[in-house]
Formats: sequence, structure tokens, C-alpha cells
Amino acid sequence: MIKFGASIRPQHPRSESAVKRFQESVELTHLLRNAGFDSISCGHHYLAPPYQSPQLVPTMARLVPESSDMRIVLGILLLPLYSPADVAETVATLDIISGGRVVFGVGLGYRDIEYEAFNVDRQHRVSRFLESLELVKRLWTEDDITFEGKHFRLTGGTSTVRPIQKPYPPIWIAANNDGMVRRAGRLGHPWFLNPHATLTTLERQMGIYREGLEQGGNPMPGELPIIKELHVARTHEEAVRVAGPYMESKYRSYADWGQDRVLPGEEDFRVSFEELARDRFVVGSVEEVIQQIEEHHQRLGANHFIFRVHWPGMEAYHAYRVVELMGDHVLPYFRRKYP
Repeated sequence: MIKFGASIRPQHPRSESAVKRFQESVELTHLLRNAGFDSISCGHHYLAPPYQSPQLVPTMARLVPESSDMRIVLGILLLPLYSPADVAETVATLDIISGGRVVFGVGLGYRDIEYEAFNVDRQHRVSRFLESLELVKRLWTEDDITFEGKHFRLTGGTSTVRPIQKPYPPIWIAANNDGMVRRAGRLGHPWFLNPHATLTTLERQMGIYREGLEQGGNPMPGELPIIKELHVARTHEEAVRVAGPYMESKYRSYADWGQDRVLPGEEDFRVSFEELARDRFVVGSVEEVIQQIEEHHQRLGANHFIFRVHWPGMEAYHAYRVVELMGDHVLPYFRRKYP
């Protein structure tokens, strides 16, 4: 079965009403639920002008009662910035609030200013990530934990609260570079494929992920999630005309933040929309979008697609229309083909 989700992160220019934009995210959640989507997700950054961006866990907690039985995907939490005890108890609380629907999506992050703001040395981000992940899992499953690491220390600790899901919520590891992709495989968790790399790059990295699984003695997980930028319209031309300017603007911000520099190869986000979209975005008519999703499924094995459909500055009705078209045409196609 192929599953579908959408990102509802209300990231918009700081000149706009945060209250209005958040209410649009609530309405988008209702529409996704009614259209038959399987999950909602939300991104995570700090100090990220030119945008305003409500924070991950409070946003998802607010949307729990609006989301029916959809899964609540943290997509992603920047794990090295935090205390493992705080992460373990906060995410467990969200799992309880949601009735056991949380997916624990985690990653390194890449922006210097976020590490500086949390007084964390960015050079230690991988070792902090690994220690934190180990300690969070132990806090969810063990009592009287003693842990002595390079970055974290705990003597006789027991978590106050544990998640409903046993032994713990699904853990998806986001990774851009080859080393972290391999590490996700060694750890045996699903690789949360990023939206920024081309399909060609992701296909190459899938081989690295499989090598990591083999090195760790792990089977291929049953669920392989991927985030994609998506806009579907009546025609290809309409999709590009409506979504192109907003996608271009967002990826210029990514370039300012250095996102393209942390990808493998010679990526450059300061290019035309046509070049940016090629082999990277899912954009076009219903038929084209179905074909592009099929291609990702066949070439990568991806079977849980989380789409970003609402970009900074875009009027919400464009995103609502995308959800309507997906619910009327795209989701039914895949439900029939992959029951």
C-alpha cells in the first residue's frame, strides 16, 4: 500500500498575520482528513528569516484533535540541539495526546545559527545525534538508566512518561549526505528521503542506504517515507504558473541558508524554475503527477509520500485546490492499484 501525507507547516512572510495563516493550516488539516490522506507533518527551524514559523511540537499538538486518525509526523525534529530527556518526555506526551499516532522524524539540521543559538558545537552534531537517539530510546524502554557519553550523562534516570506505541514510535531518520544515509541504514530505521535532492541523486543514495542496512544486519523497513514539493492543476502550464514563483522564492531562501551546499554533488538552487524542478519536484496535471509519483515508487521503493503544497506567501485556496484534486483523482488511482 502507498500512503500519502502533507506538510501543514504555516511558514509565511513576517509581514502577514500569523493567526490567519495558522487558521489556514487548521482548515488544510480538515481538507486532508476528508480527502483520505494518511498523515500530516510539520517542519522545524529556528531564527529563519524572512519567514515566521510556529514551532513543531506545539503546532502538532494543536492539530491532533483536527486530524482524526491521521498519523502525526514530526518532520523533522533537530535532535542534536536538545536534551534527550526533554525530547523523550515531550514526544511521549504528544504520542499520548494523539492516541499513539506519532512518528518521530529526526535529523541533524545544517544551519550554523541554530547551533549557535543553542550553544551547541556544530562539529559535534553527528555524535550528539547518535548519543541522543540511543538515550531517548532507552528512556522509552528502560528504568534506572545510567549513561555516560561524550555529550550526555545520566545516573539512575527513569522517564516520567512513556509513549503509547511499543517499544516506541516509528523513528524516521532524515539525511542529506551519503554518510548519514548509510548511518540510517546501519541503525535499521527508515531513511526519510529529503525533498531537495534530485530523483537521480536519491536513487544513487538508495544503494548506499541498502549497504548500510546490510552492514547493520537490518532488513529493509516496511515503510520508506519521502518528502516532495507538489503542485497539481488542470494542466502542466497552470501548475507551473501558480506554484513556480513560490517554489522559486522558497528555494532562494534555502540557498541563502546553505541547504544546497550540504547536498551531495554540485547542487545550486539559484537557477531557473525549470532547471530547479527538473527531476526534483512533482508538478503538472493529474496524469503527470500520477506518473511522477509512480516513478519515485518504482525507482526508490518509496511508499509514504509527504507532499508540501503550501509555500510562503501563497494564498491558501491554491493549496486547498491541490488537496481536492489529489483526493478526487490521485489518491483513488493509487488505492486501486496498490490496495
